[in-house]
Amino acid sequence: MITVQKNTELTGHSNPIFALTLSQKPGIFFTGGNDKGVVEWSLKTNSFIKVMFPVAASVYAIHCPVDFPLMMTGLRNGAVLVFDFLKQQLLPTLKHHQKPIFDIKSVNSKKELLVASEDGTVSIWSLDTLQLIHAIKVSTDTVRSISISPDEKQVAFGCRDNEVRIYDLEDYTPISTLKGHSMAVFAVQYAPDGSYLASGARDAQVKIWDTKTFELIENIPAHLFAVNHIAFHPAQPYFATASMDKSIKIWGADDFKLYKVISREKGFETHRLSVNKIAWYGDQLLSTGDDKNIILWDITFG
Repeated sequence: MITVQKNTELTGHSNPIFALTLSQKPGIFFTGGNDKGVVEWSLKTNSFIKVMFPVAASVYAIHCPVDFPLMMTGLRNGAVLVFDFLKQQLLPTLKHHQKPIFDIKSVNSKKELLVASEDGTVSIWSLDTLQLIHAIKVSTDTVRSISISPDEKQVAFGCRDNEVRIYDLEDYTPISTLKGHSMAVFAVQYAPDGSYLASGARDAQVKIWDTKTFELIENIPAHLFAVNHIAFHPAQPYFATASMDKSIKIWGADDFKLYKVISREKGFETHRLSVNKIAWYGDQLLSTGDDKNIILWDITFG
């Protein structure tokens, strides 16, 4: 039995929010979207802290690499802003892409940063020097999402051409192409034990793929509209999905059954528009989307 209690609703953004990520510092998270800056929030006081810095274009991705005092912000204009928490200032912008940045992830063991763009390429940067190492052409269309396997041997890219592409993280050579979605893939996420990959798409489906054979294990007709994001609980055997249908759903990570629906139809005072991003902070689930609000949910696993 899973119970869900709405803790707090945070307001302040004046436009839709597309990015939400936890800081390396416990109790802090950041959001960005279609307005003028990246915002810092406190999970200890459930309140606004400050606008970190202004931005010249919409924010689609924010990433805080482990063991580096940096925050990367991917913009609609193709730029990646780098904020140094120690210096409390922006460092030189990472310039390579001319089209929107949709996701940013880091490979801790290699100290590398991966940046996915609408141009179909993924650029790879050194976290030590912030210099471009190389770029790989992943798709003829947009690369929307990145997930790094827990053992950091594989990386999955969700693409707008309906496919998921798996690459070897050692030398960035392609391993497999996963075909099954009928529309653009918006979300990819490895299970915490690395045994499977979950992908979510505009076709409203969540597909579960074996990471050794790359065969489809399970197809879940998850939502009414696009699946925007997938997030696994850090300790419990569950994952959550966020959708354009304004709902959040919690699924069993071992049996793929539906355990909870957070929606207005189910009596929750939740988002009125598309839910774009979610993140777990312990047993608290953070959600945000087109209605400009951030909601903190207290989840109890019975």
